[in-house]
Amino acid sequence: MDLLLAMEIDFLIIGQGMAGTAMAYRLLQAGQKVMVIDQPKNNQSSRIAAGLYNPVTGKKMVKSWMAEHLFPEIVPFYQDLEQVLQKRFLHQFPIYRPFLTIEEQNEWMGHSSDPMIDLFLERIPTSSQYPELRDAYGGVLLKQSGWLDIPKYLDGFADFLGEKLIVDWFKEEDLVKTKFGWAYRDIQAKAIIYCGGVAEKNSRFFGFLPFAPVKGEILEVRQEFDPGWIVNRGVFRVPLGDGLFRVGSTYTWHDLDQGPTETAKTELLEKLHKLVKPAVLEVKSHRSGIRPATKDRKPFLGKHPEVDGVYIFNGFGAKGVSLIPYFSRMMRDFLLQNQPILSEVDIKRYFKYI
Repeated sequence: MDLLLAMEIDFLIIGQGMAGTAMAYRLLQAGQKVMVIDQPKNNQSSRIAAGLYNPVTGKKMVKSWMAEHLFPEIVPFYQDLEQVLQKRFLHQFPIYRPFLTIEEQNEWMGHSSDPMIDLFLERIPTSSQYPELRDAYGGVLLKQSGWLDIPKYLDGFADFLGEKLIVDWFKEEDLVKTKFGWAYRDIQAKAIIYCGGVAEKNSRFFGFLPFAPVKGEILEVRQEFDPGWIVNRGVFRVPLGDGLFRVGSTYTWHDLDQGPTETAKTELLEKLHKLVKPAVLEVKSHRSGIRPATKDRKPFLGKHPEVDGVYIFNGFGAKGVSLIPYFSRMMRDFLLQNQPILSEVDIKRYFKYI
């Protein structure tokens, strides 16, 4: 690499998963010169994720944290990237969650009067919608939801980056402080942004942050019956087309070093059977990944407390598709305009542990 050209780089971004891709795009849009270093074979968390974005979640079906701010950003952000990359990877689908009891149905009729819930509510059927579904009491149909084809998105952006992407393992021991900023081998950058997922829990800069890695396993199955919805209760079933569905996900804080397990496969298939009646015709694939979740389930944004030019944009867990468009804009504005970071996600909340 030409050293003079390298001296002009503003940001070296570590990792081209969901976080690193969005951060690189935001900075390039703002006229910054960036380079990204990534080893895709090590990037399993983003690549095996279902890519679901769902505004109402959890066993009690409550509005996702900050959904009224996060979700208006999702479709414009990814559609802009679809135009830039000339690829389609955003799939907008309603999400249907069957009720288990008449009491739950009645409770949701009450929820519909909440203006924060009504933002994301398409309708509340009170009877079964299809004989193939186990939804005797109807369910709730949500809008502003869908899924992102993450591998297609990441691969498309990698092609777009071209020579701005270095496909290699990042070795932190090769990172050296200079008068200019930071040198990494023959690259000079004013600043470094860590977007590398769970690997950062071993970083000399950010090892103090309480990552709480979570293993997830996911299936792709062939099955009859497609209502044109994502069905979600206990597990989600995402239609991929041609009778193929993505089914997930498990969550475990144990056995993080193991790959896909038969226990998880059995669990997912049993839960799917409780949701959709037709038998699974074939299990096409079974994969696992480690999500970069955090102890308080809020992402990590901010600057290192003591070292200049070192930043982190990480910790988005299973909700990266919905969180990253909004927070990548916030992080860009912090980096370039010194705008404040929301205190709930600013890593300052953990400085007392250093």
